[in-house]
Amino acid sequence: MSNESRRSPRLSDLYQQYLDDHDSAGFVRRTSQSYTQGTLERLSEHESREIRRAAVLALGFLGDYGANPVMGRALHDEDRTVRTLAEDGIRNVWHRVGTEEHRRQLGVVIRLNAAKHFEEAERRATELTAKAPWFAEAWNQRGVAHFALLRFAEAIRDYHQALELNPYHFRAAAGMGQAYLELDNHVSALESFRRALRLNPNLEDVRAQVARLTRMIEGK
Repeated sequence: MSNESRRSPRLSDLYQQYLDDHDSAGFVRRTSQSYTQGTLERLSEHESREIRRAAVLALGFLGDYGANPVMGRALHDEDRTVRTLAEDGIRNVWHRVGTEEHRRQLGVVIRLNAAKHFEEAERRATELTAKAPWFAEAWNQRGVAHFALLRFAEAIRDYHQALELNPYHFRAAAGMGQAYLELDNHVSALESFRRALRLNPNLEDVRAQVARLTRMIEGK
């Protein structure tokens, strides 16, 4: 029997305990003591849906950017709970790249966007992309700021760069679709929304846009 097979029930127990007590810190601590990221990545494709749920949840809490492809695949899992956990967790993984200072600066940009201080968010994001041009989420966040400032062409360029760096970034693809809509480019908007759905088939708002645009374009 493999080590994974022997340890899988332990992960199931940890997950059940988390469901009972909602102690995320305890779940993270106990899981990190028993499992490496590589093992959790393998268990994310386990035949047991409970094990897959536990592994994807743990990767969302613990995984670094190397877990991005695994979490991206989990967005297509047959189990709805796995898909939901993957959608929440993969966005955390997107932030876990670069140095601690890079991540701190990204946090500032995200908070500025959330507070609708878009000019300052754009300025800070520009500084971060200059220092860490490989940081996909920095480009995405600058795209968010550009979009809010009605700079749609600039937003599209930033979303595109985010996708070049992180091909699993469904939020950037959806954002690009919205920006194309604002420019009345329905064909490109539809292509972008379809790309977002291919990455994450659980985006119901994007699915509605795809249906609407498909009817509009085919009706012409």
